[in-house]
Amino acid sequence: MSLIAKFSIKSDDFALNHALTAAPEMVVAIEQVVATMEDRIMPYFWVSGGDHAAFEAAFRDDDSVTNIAAVDEADDAKLYRGEWTRNVETIVYAYVELGATILRATGKAASWDLRMRFDDRESLSRFRTYCDDHDITADLERITEQEQPMASARYGLTPKQRETLVTALEVGYYEVPQAVTMDELADRMGVSQQALSKRFRGAYENLIASTLTVGDADKG
Repeated sequence: MSLIAKFSIKSDDFALNHALTAAPEMVVAIEQVVATMEDRIMPYFWVSGGDHAAFEAAFRDDDSVTNIAAVDEADDAKLYRGEWTRNVETIVYAYVELGATILRATGKAASWDLRMRFDDRESLSRFRTYCDDHDITADLERITEQEQPMASARYGLTPKQRETLVTALEVGYYEVPQAVTMDELADRMGVSQQALSKRFRGAYENLIASTLTVGDADKG
């Protein structure tokens, strides 16, 4: 069974430390990472929240990424594509040697928060050993077994939150007018209205944090 691990890694042990230090108010959110046949690791990432000019000037001199290209722009955020260099040892090793996958990565001046999927505990252990052997500070904050569908894991939903949202959709809770009330839905699921409301709040918060912001979403 695959595992989802949440890490906190210091920026100077990971990526874009030079650029994030030059523009400390900026936030970087990796949207997608592509591995090529030549073992090149190409990230797509959104940058927002501060001085774009200062960040971009430092960005061009950051030795953790090369072949940078602006791809898109929306509001105060810009989407870039680049290529990780061998200086980003953790990610190159995780992708090329272990086949690990980054589900979410958010970087700030001090540190990066990562959620990564590993095939098993052995690959996770190898990744942690690699970090220790190379003096990379990767603090493991949480491990969960992936017992839920991939979409739920990616968006930070617990099994109960996913069950609640899917059931609500199937029975017409979101229809206008509603086919069932919250009381009726709670009865159908065998929980109190208060418990159901708490599940909804947690699920909405996790979905919003995973899809519309660059923050972390691990709310229950």
